[in-house]
Amino acid sequence: MTKIALFASGSGSNVQAIAEAVQAGSVPAEIVLIVCDKPEAFVLERANKLGIPTFTFSPREYKSKEAFETDIVSRLRAAGAEYVFLAGYMRLVGPTLLEAYRNRIVNIHPSLLPAFPGKDAIGQAFDAGVKISGVTVHFVDEGMDTGPIIDQECVRIDSGMTRDDLQKAIQRIEHSLYPNVITNLLNGNREDHNR
Repeated sequence: MTKIALFASGSGSNVQAIAEAVQAGSVPAEIVLIVCDKPEAFVLERANKLGIPTFTFSPREYKSKEAFETDIVSRLRAAGAEYVFLAGYMRLVGPTLLEAYRNRIVNIHPSLLPAFPGKDAIGQAFDAGVKISGVTVHFVDEGMDTGPIIDQECVRIDSGMTRDDLQKAIQRIEHSLYPNVITNLLNGNREDHNR
């Protein structure tokens, strides 16, 4: 069973979806750690209910990004984590974490990359008036949402749809797409793995 860690900064709805898929046996993994950079985030309550260990940190309590990432890496290694899945982690991954888990850090982003990278991708797409947005799962590299794409799924933006409607539609896709991608990746279907 592959040991994985999940990173989140907010409510953790993707963490919940992945954890439920793990419990149902459809994702062949054990979640060994949830890492969170916001001590007040709701994801920690979810983790507690799911019985999953957490590591919560406040970046400002460290002297540098390298310092807190060094701490994260040591905790990931202690937990035996083989892969890292970012599930609403609102922080760019730095060189310390990237080097330790090269080609083994995956992110989910609420747009069809390369369109609308960065923060508030749903708002960006909505404000731009595009007819189609979606969800992208990709490997993490040094850039912001620039790593090799693993999979994408479209969401149609109908007239009359509100930003809230779009967010809900995108989250529905995320909650099914991400566990499927994780399953394929862990089962060895890694077409993009060495790109």
